[in-house]
Amino acid sequence: METKINQEIRTALKHFDDKYFIDGTVNKQRVIQDLYNYDSELIAAMLNSDLLKENFTMQVADTTIFQINNLIELFEADEFWKDSYTKYSKKIGLTSGGKFIDEFTDVVLDFPYKDTVLKASMSKEDTDKEDLRPEEPFLNEIIAKEEIDVLLDKKIFVNAKRYSSEGEERTDCFEDENLIIKGNNLLALHTLKENYTGRVKTMFIDPPYNTGGDSFQYNDSFNHSTWLTFMKNRLEVALELLREDGTIFIQTDDAEQAYLKVLMDGIFGRKNYINTISVQFKDTAGASGGGEDKRLKKNVEYITIFAKNREIHKGFKSIYNNTNIGELVRNYREEGKSWKYTSILVNDGEKVFLGETKDGSGNVIKLYKRIGAETKSISSIMKEENLNEYEAYSKYADKLFQTTNAQTSIRTRVWEAAEKLNNSADIVSIEYLPRTGKNKGQIYEQFYKGPKFRLFVWLRDTVDIVNGELVKKDSLGTSWNFIAETKNVNKEGNVNFSNGKKPELLIANVIEMSTDEDEIVLDFFMGSATTQAAAMKMNRKFIGIEQMDYTNTISVPRLQKVIEGEQGGISKAVGWQGGGSFVYAELMEKNTGFLKSVMAANSMTELQEVFSRMLETADFDFRVDLDEVRSTLWQLPVEDQKRILIKIIDKNQLYYNYSEIDDANVRDLISDTDYAFNQSFYAKRGE
Repeated sequence: METKINQEIRTALKHFDDKYFIDGTVNKQRVIQDLYNYDSELIAAMLNSDLLKENFTMQVADTTIFQINNLIELFEADEFWKDSYTKYSKKIGLTSGGKFIDEFTDVVLDFPYKDTVLKASMSKEDTDKEDLRPEEPFLNEIIAKEEIDVLLDKKIFVNAKRYSSEGEERTDCFEDENLIIKGNNLLALHTLKENYTGRVKTMFIDPPYNTGGDSFQYNDSFNHSTWLTFMKNRLEVALELLREDGTIFIQTDDAEQAYLKVLMDGIFGRKNYINTISVQFKDTAGASGGGEDKRLKKNVEYITIFAKNREIHKGFKSIYNNTNIGELVRNYREEGKSWKYTSILVNDGEKVFLGETKDGSGNVIKLYKRIGAETKSISSIMKEENLNEYEAYSKYADKLFQTTNAQTSIRTRVWEAAEKLNNSADIVSIEYLPRTGKNKGQIYEQFYKGPKFRLFVWLRDTVDIVNGELVKKDSLGTSWNFIAETKNVNKEGNVNFSNGKKPELLIANVIEMSTDEDEIVLDFFMGSATTQAAAMKMNRKFIGIEQMDYTNTISVPRLQKVIEGEQGGISKAVGWQGGGSFVYAELMEKNTGFLKSVMAANSMTELQEVFSRMLETADFDFRVDLDEVRSTLWQLPVEDQKRILIKIIDKNQLYYNYSEIDDANVRDLISDTDYAFNQSFYAKRGE
């Protein structure tokens, strides 16, 4: 079994009779030699093929350039014409001119992630049985271009359903609404390109961390490059889906964070890097690692942020960490710190004009005496009004202040002006029009107290009412503390999800700072659907992609509860009362079904039945000698039989391509409802 490109090359070579064949086998060295020498007849024969011309030429200034080196690389690939379709099939490491260090003296570092696609059936997504994880060869972009095109072609959807407050129903149409896709995320992302290229405002993903302990396992020889390739393939198409002013957030730990940053520099451009956020999820006492492996304990993870185009990126909206005032005061005392907001302006007095001065730019500053102004301590108010501390703070939140000896030019000018005007009042206020800062362009009032003109600093400038509670607002930078939220994360969404569940508030912060209502948020490592739950509650559109079966037992049920108005996570903070809807659809399985059947089989008899069905309808790896498989397979132990059957299935054909939807054998497998849904979905064209 050969690819179409193989067949076309062989056909072109046959024009020269036996010149390029030895006993029917292609004489690769003779072909390579003539290509190096730019043999005009050989090149002309290659260019006579439309398929070869499409794959091995490029247009430069209205001139067709034959990419001869690409074709040579195809022939030089290790045993390509026999049993391999990637030059990395057997080893990885230091190379020069395609030769490894044991073959050549001058070396360079060569990793496959730079120019390859990893076949889509990543081991994490196929099975939890480590000893039966499918092999994941790399498809070289030159050698296996045809296979990659087939692999990444858009797919057929089946089992399309709409979930709303009215329940679950089959649907035959798609109205550009919230979307959940069950299927391999690489293939799902490519399936989205037609409708969503340049439309997604924000992406948040929490991919496998490549720690060896997160169920993401690989061939040991390819561990690092496999992860990089896995991420590169997905990030390249993610870049296409992002809006020009869009942003991507990727959460990892320190196992691959540094290499992820370098990888993203290459894909998104180093100039489009924005920040890396450090997120503390655990106290040091509960952190992992340390001790025997001589490493520090891990209590922090990282969110790497890139813009698609930083030049037009609008920046982020401010987000805040909110701390209950009562809790904040207690924390200060426990830590031996001084809490200084202990004074209350109970009466701001009669406002009497005193005079004017000017700031450094010549703008007018008006001064006023505050006749009868009165301040009291919070403790005296508590006694007088029989209030506890929190009640007092809540009641007088807009009147609480501390004074400071601020070193500002305005304070100095006001102090000097008041002395010249023979001020006798204990409290003075001013009004002026700031030219910069958060109060720019608005008349702003400040208060000063005593002969040294100590500036009033108001608690109200740093507090807010959230869910009926008085909280202190602290603007978040690149250090986020989510210890408290992580301790309670299992309760969120009314679903149990032990592997990497994130607090809704964390995702809400990302969504709030980077999007507006109705803009699209995409998470293609959906997991328990935290991103989608937060997006729905915040009135954003969302897309989620997940391959694992818990999509139907955890993720979708969680979103149904959101529609019903569940009150966990951020619900109270955003005033969520329920509503919304989403469409669920699955990529139509092809060879994926056979993979699952092989994994589920418990005996040789069951495997023989699966293999019989595979012979009827499955697509096999083009390198497979089925006669050899038939003659030797059943002599092996059952676990080896499984391993062989997994290996021979063509991973390019995990799902049916949309181009096949009208083929008779495919159309019979699709309901009329799903057929209409596909027509509706692909008719949108991103409009």
